[in-house]
Amino acid sequence: MQRIKQGDDVIVTAGKDKGRRGTVVKVLADDRVVVQNINMVKKHQKPNPTAGQPGGIIDKEMPIHVSNVMLFNPAKGKGDRVGFKILEDGRKVRYFKSDNEVVDA
Repeated sequence: MQRIKQGDDVIVTAGKDKGRRGTVVKVLADDRVVVQNINMVKKHQKPNPTAGQPGGIIDKEMPIHVSNVMLFNPAKGKGDRVGFKILEDGRKVRYFKSDNEVVDA
């Protein structure tokens, strides 16, 4: 089980986008995540007529390491550490360490 999953609301803790919030679009295998509108770069793209892609300069989201993001806790209004626990019915769930609130309902 992963601490950060696709669709989670996260806050960036380090780098040029420190303090900004976004939603995880994709989780990559090498401990990196792509967050919506975070770590944007300009990419010079050649046109590809067969795929219908125009050429020019496009904005693209690049991956950020998972250690540089924290799961956003809406009750506290800031980023929070995540732990795992097993409930009485045998399910393994994520929870916020500060207030023991379960993330996955």
